[in-house]
Amino acid sequence: MDWGLKNRISGIIKPQNNRALMLAVDHGYFLGPTEKLEDPKKVIAPLLKHCDSLMLTRGVQRACVPATTNTPMVLRVSGGSSIIGEDLSQEDITVSIEDAIRLNASALAMSIFVGSKYEYQTIANLGKLVNEAAKYGLPVLAVTAVGKELGKDARYLSLACRVAAEQGAHIVKTYYCDNFEKVVQSCPVPIIVAGGKKIPERDALQLTYNAIKGGAVGVDMGRNIWQSEHPVSMIKAVRAIVHGNQNVDQAFKLYKKLVSEEPKQKSNTQKKPFNPNQKKSNTQKKPFNPNQKKSNPPNQTKK
Repeated sequence: MDWGLKNRISGIIKPQNNRALMLAVDHGYFLGPTEKLEDPKKVIAPLLKHCDSLMLTRGVQRACVPATTNTPMVLRVSGGSSIIGEDLSQEDITVSIEDAIRLNASALAMSIFVGSKYEYQTIANLGKLVNEAAKYGLPVLAVTAVGKELGKDARYLSLACRVAAEQGAHIVKTYYCDNFEKVVQSCPVPIIVAGGKKIPERDALQLTYNAIKGGAVGVDMGRNIWQSEHPVSMIKAVRAIVHGNQNVDQAFKLYKKLVSEEPKQKSNTQKKPFNPNQKKSNTQKKPFNPNQKKSNPPNQTKK
């Protein structure tokens, strides 16, 4: 493995503990303005320093991520269908290697739809992407997408992950399932577990813990972080499991502690909208006060 390839992977999967916390914000490429991700720039800003890498599209990277960040970018390079289209599995490569290099991507990400109508197209595209990316030392992350008709079971996910690895993917993103250890054992490259749809915070922490315990190097979590009412507290709790080796109870206790500290800040911000209104009335009086001080100080003190 070339030095550049190793170096880029080491930014995503930390070599000191072989763990990874990826933040996914690429949902808009087929879902549009997803709930609580309507303003990606606002969502990303407070979370960026708490994740190991950010999974996103080139449009959001250019428009919403500060170029001064050192956080590795995992660039989504596939697309072509939306949630209102006929078949989400009809994807193609939509980003050139040259543009990925211009964006200083640390890895390229695309979905494969094993067992779907467009299985051949997506798997063949993965092979082509690996071929092109290898010329520049760019690692490829394959996402084993699961359609409505495909179940999240160990047999299917083992097949999908193995196919992705056989095509040359350096990292595979998949779902957690029962007997997850079998999925990990049958895949010769690191596995990162998808967060999936929003679930209660403790359940998301349990998912994170189970994924790590089952052999995954980490999680790529999106909605279960930025759709939380307390996203920064949530990502810190997830990080406590991934990199701090905390169990679910410890991480959830940390989450609640961090949340309990937030209302103090919120209460201050809540008062501010009312204070300016009061201040405005005071500021309106101030221009008159200097002229009235000498003649009417008692009236002002009564007010």
